[in-house]
Amino acid sequence: MDEGGTPLLPDSLIYHIFLSLGPADVLAAGLVCRQWQAVSRDEFLWREQFYRYYQVARDVPRHPAATSWYEEFRRLYDTVPCVEVQTLKEHTDQVLHLSFSHSGYQFASCSKDCTVKIWSNDLTISLLHSADMRPYNWSYTQFSQFNQDDSLLLASGVFLGPHNSSSGEIAVISLDNFALLSRVRNKPYDVFGCWLTETSLISGNLHRIGDITSCSVLWLNNAFQDVESENVNVVKRLFKIQNLNASTIRTVMVADCSRFDSPDLLLDAGAPPGRVFDLGSDSEGEAVGPGPGPAPARTKEGLRRFLDGLLDGRAQPQLSEHALETKVAELLAQGRTKPPEHSMADARKLLIFTTGCLTYSPHQIGIKQILPHQMTTAGPVLGEGRGSDAFFDALDHVIDVHGHIIGMGLSPDNRYLYVNSRAWPSGSVVADPMQPPPIAEEIDLLVFDLKTMREVKRALRAHRAYTPNDECFFIFLDVSRDFVASGAEDRHGYIWDRHYNICLAKLRHQDVVNSVVFSPQEQELLLTASDDATIKAWRSPRTVRIHQAARPRPHPFLSWFASQRR
Repeated sequence: MDEGGTPLLPDSLIYHIFLSLGPADVLAAGLVCRQWQAVSRDEFLWREQFYRYYQVARDVPRHPAATSWYEEFRRLYDTVPCVEVQTLKEHTDQVLHLSFSHSGYQFASCSKDCTVKIWSNDLTISLLHSADMRPYNWSYTQFSQFNQDDSLLLASGVFLGPHNSSSGEIAVISLDNFALLSRVRNKPYDVFGCWLTETSLISGNLHRIGDITSCSVLWLNNAFQDVESENVNVVKRLFKIQNLNASTIRTVMVADCSRFDSPDLLLDAGAPPGRVFDLGSDSEGEAVGPGPGPAPARTKEGLRRFLDGLLDGRAQPQLSEHALETKVAELLAQGRTKPPEHSMADARKLLIFTTGCLTYSPHQIGIKQILPHQMTTAGPVLGEGRGSDAFFDALDHVIDVHGHIIGMGLSPDNRYLYVNSRAWPSGSVVADPMQPPPIAEEIDLLVFDLKTMREVKRALRAHRAYTPNDECFFIFLDVSRDFVASGAEDRHGYIWDRHYNICLAKLRHQDVVNSVVFSPQEQELLLTASDDATIKAWRSPRTVRIHQAARPRPHPFLSWFASQRR
């Protein structure tokens, strides 16, 4: 300014100069004088800085909850948990899974060292308890989940046995005194298990019918199984589902429909309508519902004609043994499958799991409504009330991702399902159920809306995996209010913004990152678990400054940005 206080340069010229600067330089220039300070906070200036720095597509609008472009830039830079603050080394082998209590005060970890460890989540994390599961013939622990009131912990593990053994077990641990309350068989072990209510959990069982045909039974179990009365059920069958082409049900989870209307991000803003993934009546693999005439009679007649034609040499003589088995299984299931429930009015919760129809590789997500009368173990134990012809349950909805599913997670309001998938080549055809198509090294993170039953958003992509189909393993992801995080086989964890679909941070480990989890009470805290046998705690730059600063600093965001450019 001149001696009279008049600016020597007009605001418009300073604005255009600032447009050529980076964010840190703009903030530094704003300290020169009041005029530059005012221009350095200009909304149009920070809009340009935002789109340029984060490389967000220009057609993506600002987050609906954002108050300004400057504050939105600061949110993405200053509140992402990307600063390593603690490394936990108490596990002696690969750490496979992490889960937080709903209060955020505790978390649990599972490992190849066959222990379940429960930790206190204070400013400095400390170990509360370690449960060794080797005395119960477990090979390792793989998954855990706190019940809704944080009084019980579900821990899932794999039995010792032959290399191809698929048996596992679920243990329920009291968080009051860390006592083991009950154990439930779980097959295959990668069903994992999950809570349905505060005192009941879901497990699985698998029954072989043929070489590549089986049925999966999902059971509801009481967490307290030491009931004295023989008239009180501690277990009840939920669903019995046919598996074709060597597929099985795995990775069960429950979505609470009552939370769908909670405030959440506008995920599909500016995006074209996604594809619908409802299972239509003419979709491949859906059970045929009731039609004209008795269904069992029509099925028997169709099967008789097919077999007669096959014996006479008239019906597809080129069918392989596996294809023939699948065809016969499909015909036998027709008329003996309870049709899907298409009304969502009475559904309280959705049961979600991975499955398939073409190969053993999990390439579909099945959805079953859980109705009010199914929320308790009371009632018939083995489905005695079921009609003799309704042998299987049909799926209510199916998502086909055309690739190998290696991870799933729900948004905090349970409306959006995030899926890690390694895609099959475009146009690939599965000719042999035991030889699925090759899978991509890139992991696609897909998003599905469970309220509208549509796919939303384009796939997120940054993380990678390298194992082939028959060695592929689950990589656990997690979703907070604003962010989604996932592990990867490239020795990093990744964090994306849910609204802008951009990768914000890479979190380094020395080996595969198997699991990530946000604190449910503080999304600026993230934990990662790795094959390097460590658990790392990450906090945002903002919370690190708050915890470390002896006194307030005049320009904390500027000082951080200038010293920690990414």
